[in-house]
Amino acid sequence: MNTFSDRVSRIRVSSTIAVTIEADRLRSEGVDLIDFGAGEPDFPTPEHIKQAGVAAIGANFTRYTPAGGTTELKKAICAWHTRELESAYTPAETIVTVGGKHAIFNTVSALLNAGDETIIPVPYWVSFRDMVEYCGGTCVFVPTREEDGYELTVPAVEKAITPKTRLMILNSPNNPSGAVVRPEVMEEIAHLVTGRGIWLMTDECYCHLVYGSKPFSLGKLAAADPKVRARLVVAGSLSKTFAMTGWRLGYALAPKELIGEMLKLQSHSTSNPTSIVQKAAMAALAGPMDSVDAMRREYEKRRNFIVEGLRSIHGLACPMPSGAFYAYPNIGKYLRMNGTKTASDLCSRMLREAGVAVVPGEAFGTNEHFRLSYATSMEDLSKGLDRMRKFFAAF
Repeated sequence: MNTFSDRVSRIRVSSTIAVTIEADRLRSEGVDLIDFGAGEPDFPTPEHIKQAGVAAIGANFTRYTPAGGTTELKKAICAWHTRELESAYTPAETIVTVGGKHAIFNTVSALLNAGDETIIPVPYWVSFRDMVEYCGGTCVFVPTREEDGYELTVPAVEKAITPKTRLMILNSPNNPSGAVVRPEVMEEIAHLVTGRGIWLMTDECYCHLVYGSKPFSLGKLAAADPKVRARLVVAGSLSKTFAMTGWRLGYALAPKELIGEMLKLQSHSTSNPTSIVQKAAMAALAGPMDSVDAMRREYEKRRNFIVEGLRSIHGLACPMPSGAFYAYPNIGKYLRMNGTKTASDLCSRMLREAGVAVVPGEAFGTNEHFRLSYATSMEDLSKGLDRMRKFFAAF
């Protein structure tokens, strides 16, 4: 009998990846699917970014780079972050990673010891919990209320703090709910948490995908407040902002001492992000933001369409997301009907019977929801809604 490490046994395969794998399997068997599972832009990477990658290959920029990324890319990240989000980081406070998820994993790995507590608001991105548990940490979940649009409050965070609290993870705009924490609330939370000597990691990979307000980063507060800066990690990614998911390029901005620990870990795991991708990232950061604005406008149109459609289905409730590209409808009315006991049961049935792939809410810490990505065409959104109407009408 094979035995494996305790740390690997503590975690599960990502539910979003599991849905993608199952959808791909069914497609290969000829099943006609509408896939709302993947959290991935359906837009192509902008042409000037692609051409920069091609040019890097042509110039033979194909060797190892420093493990934490080239100095020129770190400078470009800092300059772009300052221009777009009013931060003031330096290359010494920057690490380039293999996607935003890698930046988060490095941060959690560098900070947590066994038994350390991490505060995580609910609903949460699937990997936060598993990363903390992999590192031997304990998750302390802070509930938010659907009827309040999943708004995170300062008193709820303060209540979760204990002497064992080592880290808090903040994700705004939120995956899966699309909720956006108001900048003034984010700043209050940052002062509260870092003022207690607790680390705060803000996952801002969707920060340019907000509707009706400007992008915001806690890096702006860190530029003005040394106490916050000393305990803040800003994790970011080019994946959603520039439609570069498959390129795998992320970054973290943090005190240089922590960056050093993350670099130590990275030097023994992935080493450097792909060299040609770093050149493409340079073009993305130095180039125009027109494509980002165009994507955001299209996502907002799709958001309005899909939420209106979901609300038109009898028994479904869906808060209006303020950012990202997800809707998070409540399906509680349909649970425990016709042998359907859980959101996972319902989502499995909807995949088999209606050909619609979504991710069940258990993956995100709630029991009566599913996540739907509207980062797909209006045609597929319309087809998917039609299929869901028929599916729920048959209950």
